[in-house]
Amino acid sequence: MTTENSILSTIEPEVVDRIALGRREMFSRYAKMGGIVASAPLVLALASNQAFGQSLPSQVVDVLNFALTLEYLEAAFYDQGNKSGVVPSQYRAVFRTIGDHEDAHVKLLKSVLGSAAVAAPAVDFTAGGKYADVFENFETFRLLSQTFEDLGVAAYKGQAGNLMGSKNILTVALQIHSVEARHASEVRRIGLKFGWDSAFDKPMSKSAVLAAATPFLA
Repeated sequence: MTTENSILSTIEPEVVDRIALGRREMFSRYAKMGGIVASAPLVLALASNQAFGQSLPSQVVDVLNFALTLEYLEAAFYDQGNKSGVVPSQYRAVFRTIGDHEDAHVKLLKSVLGSAAVAAPAVDFTAGGKYADVFENFETFRLLSQTFEDLGVAAYKGQAGNLMGSKNILTVALQIHSVEARHASEVRRIGLKFGWDSAFDKPMSKSAVLAAATPFLA
């Protein structure tokens, strides 16, 4: 079964019909969104949101806004870092690609949430001066990149249970989760570290994730 079919199988038949009828227009429309690839999973997620409108359960909205806040943080981090010149030439393509992915995650989550989406927070990647050289010292930048990617992986894992009632949303969240895990592994590899800590990754609660992210939120 393809990813597209697995997502469609969770949507009511009449909604599938509505998506199918307008699919060509959907792909054309979302292909024009800056920084987002018009792949089937992303477009179908956006299409399903249009079909369901404002029917997302409050718990799902809360989880998606939590994820969006983290994606805002990551997207801003890579945007500032890639513009700063801190990344050595041999790694620029890697961090530009990661940044593009985070931008795509932000656009997707905002599109799914619609008017319920939270605004981007103000950020301070020096954490009040603790990492003052973050955009001057590549090792500091790489260390924070690893921190944010590991945090994102643990956060999505910790919230998976709260999305069990919305399988199409859970599917897309897991697609983001696996990409974040690959980011984390690649950033660790650049730092000459293993891409894993053990045979099992631990999830993190929302409160633990926010506690770790708070120093970087101005």
